[in-house]
Amino acid sequence: MTVLVGALLLLLLSWQTTVLKVPYVEMGPGPTYNTLGAGDDGKPIINVTGAPITKSAGQLRMTTVSVQPQMTLLEAMIGWWQKDRAVVPRELIYPPNRTEQQVEEDNKKDFQASQSSAETVALRKLGYPVLVAVDEVSTGYPAEGQLEKDDVITAIDGAPVTSLATLTELVRAKPAGTERRVEFTRGTEKRSASIATKAGDDGNPRLGVTVKSSQPHPFQLSIQLDRIGGPSAGLMFTLGIIDTIKDEDLTGGIVIAGTGTIDDEGNVGPIGGIPQKLVAAKAAKAKVFLTPAANCEEAVANAQPGLPLIKVSTADEALAALEQLRAGQTPPVCSK
Repeated sequence: MTVLVGALLLLLLSWQTTVLKVPYVEMGPGPTYNTLGAGDDGKPIINVTGAPITKSAGQLRMTTVSVQPQMTLLEAMIGWWQKDRAVVPRELIYPPNRTEQQVEEDNKKDFQASQSSAETVALRKLGYPVLVAVDEVSTGYPAEGQLEKDDVITAIDGAPVTSLATLTELVRAKPAGTERRVEFTRGTEKRSASIATKAGDDGNPRLGVTVKSSQPHPFQLSIQLDRIGGPSAGLMFTLGIIDTIKDEDLTGGIVIAGTGTIDDEGNVGPIGGIPQKLVAAKAAKAKVFLTPAANCEEAVANAQPGLPLIKVSTADEALAALEQLRAGQTPPVCSK
């Protein structure tokens, strides 16, 4: 009788482990995508119309992390024992004040933002700069009478204006009331004016103009990849766009994997899930892995055999690293 009761209890406990939900999620290696190739739907990930495109012998693979949002106790126990998986508290991925659907929507927005920044950086590297133009001149500010609508601001005190963010940064670099030399073009004519900034309602120095940005280029460019979220593909999208349009094979004929966010200035930022992405890259037969500098320590601790970790902190560094690889040289790598 005692044996029978014990067996029943064991059976009950075993059954509970298979149905009892726990507040954890599992992160595992996700699919990788060659940004120079096609997505799951068979359509090109990077689309260019109105300009010739090139075909590369190698690949530029973005890496992803798969997330299992609901777990049973048994699944969590198995996940804890798997080296290529990470079982983490659910609140780290799905904050208590956000639903799964809201988190997914946030990830989609981050993904779209990363595409936009990738296009901005890639086009700049291809010779199509961001133009920051005056949209409106505010009355009561020194810029009134000196700047006009559609003037393109090119520099502040000699420092180039490459985006809306850099313009704001340059204007705020000196106290309100400081005379600033503003270089701009009006039509085809280059001009400059000495304009004193004035404190706005928030106390920050202002020129007294609202601005807009554009990046004229003679072709259409788009990125299409479904069911992927988050900002971590920014770097690989940037490289993919450049490789697609530029008459040069950035890959050198090898499989290059990587990850990293990108901002409009070309800075590469850290990402999550680096251990799982390294496993995915290795499975995709990558020869090197482009690693955000801020992720180097974690990447080294989870390094995959035969997969060098190329350290990058900007798009320029990534391009330089690929050039070194093509020349048979060794780019800077992550170290302990």
